[in-house]
Amino acid sequence: MTGPDRRSVKRLAIGGLVHETVTFLPQETELAAFEHRAVRGDEIAQAFAGSNTVYGGFLQVCQDNDIAVEGLLVAECAPSGPVAGAAFEAMADELVSRAVLWREEADGLLLHLHGAMVSRGDTDPEYSLLLRLRAILGDDYPIALAMDLHGNVAVEKAMLADVVCGFRRSPHTDMAETGERAAKLLLGKLAGEIKPVTAFARPGLVLPSIFTATEVSPLSDIMAEMRAETEQAGILDITIFTGFAYADVPAIGATVVAIADGDEALAIRTAERLSARLAEAREALYHTAPLYDPEAALDKAAELLADGVRPVVLLEHADRGNDSTHLLEAMLARGANLGRTAVPYLHDPIGATAATSSGVGSQLMLTLGGKSSELAGLPLLYTGYVKFAGPLRYKITGPYRNGETLDLGLSAVIDNGKIAVIVTSVSSSAVDTDPFTQCGLDIDEFDIIALRSKTHFRAAYEPIAGAILIVETPDWGPAELTTLPYRNAPPGVYPITMAPPNDSFEDVFDDGTNNAD
Repeated sequence: MTGPDRRSVKRLAIGGLVHETVTFLPQETELAAFEHRAVRGDEIAQAFAGSNTVYGGFLQVCQDNDIAVEGLLVAECAPSGPVAGAAFEAMADELVSRAVLWREEADGLLLHLHGAMVSRGDTDPEYSLLLRLRAILGDDYPIALAMDLHGNVAVEKAMLADVVCGFRRSPHTDMAETGERAAKLLLGKLAGEIKPVTAFARPGLVLPSIFTATEVSPLSDIMAEMRAETEQAGILDITIFTGFAYADVPAIGATVVAIADGDEALAIRTAERLSARLAEAREALYHTAPLYDPEAALDKAAELLADGVRPVVLLEHADRGNDSTHLLEAMLARGANLGRTAVPYLHDPIGATAATSSGVGSQLMLTLGGKSSELAGLPLLYTGYVKFAGPLRYKITGPYRNGETLDLGLSAVIDNGKIAVIVTSVSSSAVDTDPFTQCGLDIDEFDIIALRSKTHFRAAYEPIAGAILIVETPDWGPAELTTLPYRNAPPGVYPITMAPPNDSFEDVFDDGTNNAD
């Protein structure tokens, strides 16, 4: 059976609500955090055309096929605590309302969701959003869904879309490619060229983000098998979602999604085969690199520098609020014994504002960091000279989200002669060399670079780093998942252990509205 050809597809709607929620963080994420980067209507095409983003991929396929685009709403912000219920409802209301306006004119919807958004009282607000869209648009309305590799993919959520594709790389240098994959599959379905059928398999594990680098073995080996499976006749697409370990929800865990062309049995066999490979390798996947505490990391860095290895990247990966002070405290204690060190992007709006008010060239004493949670460390007394201060807004030149505009608000470089700290008003992880060029710093001047990324830094820093050391600190994003007080995870997700009933941790869903009950 065939349908109309691609030329009959005249218009597609584009939208997205994206947030990677760390449910253990105490502060809710309010609407203002999303509004800072929100884009609407025709501005979506202007903002994302040509960028290495999902929306850039959506737009490219539409352009290549002479399809008009109707922008709905794109709202995203950096990983943070649970989204405030009112904030999610406001964004969902707007996206649904805009979708309704274009329901008759648009032939389908290209939608970007992360897969790990959690709101106060709702373990899966993305599912709630898709239910609303289906209720308004109808069960037969074509929807393609592009998601993050770190999504916790509930089957009931994914089944509400005709097509589900996810990033295959971490660092996510394939964001535009993923948008293109999803859009092409939907276009093929609309034209009657293919009949996508989807299968899901869950291997019963979740990986800490630090161990989800897809070019590091053994995950790289399994990803290579996935690519080979994609080439078999009848398979349209495969994604391995590693899950997001820091969202304590019933859907937590890895998922394999396989899409076949009209052959459900083939899709099921393919998904189950790759899922079994993940399950077999679970222990090896969970320990892919040595972990250092701050003191041990600095000792190792000193050894490497003495041998002429530089720069040494210290990765404080467990910092989910971009303001942890554990490593910075250890570095300050070393004083003159520390090599020249850069700390790009420490989230501290108060510090950034104070430095801007003080002005370039002034000496400033202030407390930095340690504000996002009780595990982020104590605010540190820091004295230095202001080397840069003011608004920091630029187009990203690194491989991750290349071409997208990043607005960090008032920001500053505060330098004590040994350590140069870049403080920002908007939370963001430094994952490329833009912080140096944008703030007038020479990256070659530094012996040590302290980052707060998990995997995204690798695309820019692996080619230039003399060594990379992973620093484990007692924050909310540790590699050792058994230290976290899970309450909502289902049984059998390796290596999670549940918190005891009398644990003092405040559950995000204690208000009684948990939609998993």
